[in-house]
Amino acid sequence: MKFKILLLATLIVQSCISNQDDEVKPQEIRDFVEFLASDELKGRETATEGELVAAQFIKSKFIEAGIKPYFETYFDAFESKGFKGVNVVGYIEGNDSKLKNEIVLLGAHYDHIGFGETVENDSIANGANDNASGTAAVLAIANRLAHSGTNKRSIIVALFSGEEKGLLGSKALAKKLNEQDIDLYTMLNFEMIGVPFIDRDYDIFLTGYELSDLGEKLNTYTNTTMVGISDVAKKHNLFKRSDNYSFYNEFKVPSHTISSCDLTNFDFYHHVDDEIDQLDFAFMATTINKLIPGIVQICNTDTKEIQMYAPSIP
Repeated sequence: MKFKILLLATLIVQSCISNQDDEVKPQEIRDFVEFLASDELKGRETATEGELVAAQFIKSKFIEAGIKPYFETYFDAFESKGFKGVNVVGYIEGNDSKLKNEIVLLGAHYDHIGFGETVENDSIANGANDNASGTAAVLAIANRLAHSGTNKRSIIVALFSGEEKGLLGSKALAKKLNEQDIDLYTMLNFEMIGVPFIDRDYDIFLTGYELSDLGEKLNTYTNTTMVGISDVAKKHNLFKRSDNYSFYNEFKVPSHTISSCDLTNFDFYHHVDDEIDQLDFAFMATTINKLIPGIVQICNTDTKEIQMYAPSIP
């Protein structure tokens, strides 16, 4: 009952936030993260009540934005390795009779680890940066895309369960979509974008940057140099450690994670202090606003301009 009361109260507050312009505001992102990373959700571990409340919240944001379910319902359940999880999957149909058959997929995982090592009587691993931040980014971007209705290609918006258990939700969805033989153009995954770098000449990096021209295209499309390559991410092969990899594995198309944290600039990975007060919401909003025109361009080019450099990845 406490969860339901908190959810209702948050939805009422959210419905009062003005969306009269297209610019994403820091407070909007903060509100999303504050709900998802609240103690009441107890760290959003896969298949727990807290994670289900987060899924219901995401569904409510889809409905509010006018994003339709991709399947018969927004919830796409799966079972893997003893876990029963649920991905939340929405759909924004393209407006071009031909290009709408090509799919751009925006994703992030909304689960976290639940509880961690106790610090000062706190054992809840809230997962504000990991990955309420990425979830908030996808919700804000999808809201703008749905309201503008300018996308020629169709967009699948997917928030994944079970990432922390081994990419379980994204593996299940990628396999299911591949069995449907969808024409996936590219997949953009959002992970840990809550803190800026302090010593880089770019704002965000792509895992597997060198494997396709997506980073270069995003910089061209946004007329910025906001996207770069992280040597740390390359060293630790982060390309294979988030939900983008499930889609690369199934489709062999450009599928990358967008992040601003390669663990050199954030000390609270899987830590109970991954809390909302660690995040920079002005940075997040600015980053999202800079990215949106690039995502719009990905959805609207006449041909598939983004290509893999390597035919296969070990």
